[in-house]
Amino acid sequence: MKIYTKTGDAGDTSLFGGGRVGKDVIRVAAYGEVDELNAAIGLAMATPPAELEHQLLESVQRDLFAVGGRLASPGKAPASDKTAIPADRIVALEQAIDRLDEQLPPLQAFILPGGTPKAAHLHLARTVCRRAERAVVTLHHAEDVPPEILRYLNRLSDLLFMLARLDNQRAGVSDRTW
Repeated sequence: MKIYTKTGDAGDTSLFGGGRVGKDVIRVAAYGEVDELNAAIGLAMATPPAELEHQLLESVQRDLFAVGGRLASPGKAPASDKTAIPADRIVALEQAIDRLDEQLPPLQAFILPGGTPKAAHLHLARTVCRRAERAVVTLHHAEDVPPEILRYLNRLSDLLFMLARLDNQRAGVSDRTW
């Protein structure tokens, strides 16, 4: 099977479940931003130390694939849909954030992005997450978006921030404050 289909050469793309739309519609922009977020997390995961919350980040990548699939599917999805984000996935992010927070000194000021290469990549992933969240909110204002997707992306940016701080701490790099 060839990777290229030539069906998008005129500037449109297929949606999951059927139908074609322009590649510049807000739905495509939203799931494109989520795809970029997934790649940014992959880059952070590939940056040493690879073991830093690797399983957690891999599960996030799988969740983001589901989010992208759901965003690429207009209309209501069945309850058994593989693209659903169950509430327990949001709870898992919150529990991870709380666990990481216990390991870190309390925040006293705004933190400047940077530190170790891994922390810098995690901070970059956090900002890509915020951009993806904004794109999904834009879509939400125009069409129905499952609210759990908005909650998930909001928690995920917090998790990425905490992971960046944790990596810096474990490497002996102090947070740089504003």
